[in-house]
Amino acid sequence: MINYFIPVIVIIIIVYGIYKKVDIFDTFILGVKEGMRLSINLFPTIFTMIIAISIITDSNIINYVCNLLNNFFIKINFPSQVLPLALLRPISGSSSLVVLNDILAKHGTDTFIGRLASVMQGSTDTTIYIISMYFASIGIKKIRYSLLVGLLADLLSVILSVVVVSIYFK
Repeated sequence: MINYFIPVIVIIIIVYGIYKKVDIFDTFILGVKEGMRLSINLFPTIFTMIIAISIITDSNIINYVCNLLNNFFIKINFPSQVLPLALLRPISGSSSLVVLNDILAKHGTDTFIGRLASVMQGSTDTTIYIISMYFASIGIKKIRYSLLVGLLADLLSVILSVVVVSIYFK
């Protein structure tokens, strides 16, 4: 049944285009040209993000930062096992999934740490990636307060993840 979904949508679009007397093929070609232009404009941003994420993950800077902050987070009763996830999630979704997988393999899925890591993964976002891609796609150079607000929202999500998981699962 699901295999027919996309062809049905395409047929609906074609029928609607014929009904509205639109040159479907030329419109499609125009859309492809605009998509290619956007892809070419976004390529430097994507390439830079890939290099930056590779440098961050390959250099183990996240582990170094976690070791520096570990004592502070132990004092405030923040589970240090999920700290790498909290630091990496705003940067890279795929890298944070690898960290989540490692946490779940080490601590289990039905443990406090496993549940906390899962809630964190679901409630935070790849803020730096999103800001760089969206702003580059529409040509905005000055991000103003967007990065700060996005990272504060991620921090709030991490804090609320700890609170909610502590209330429901501890």
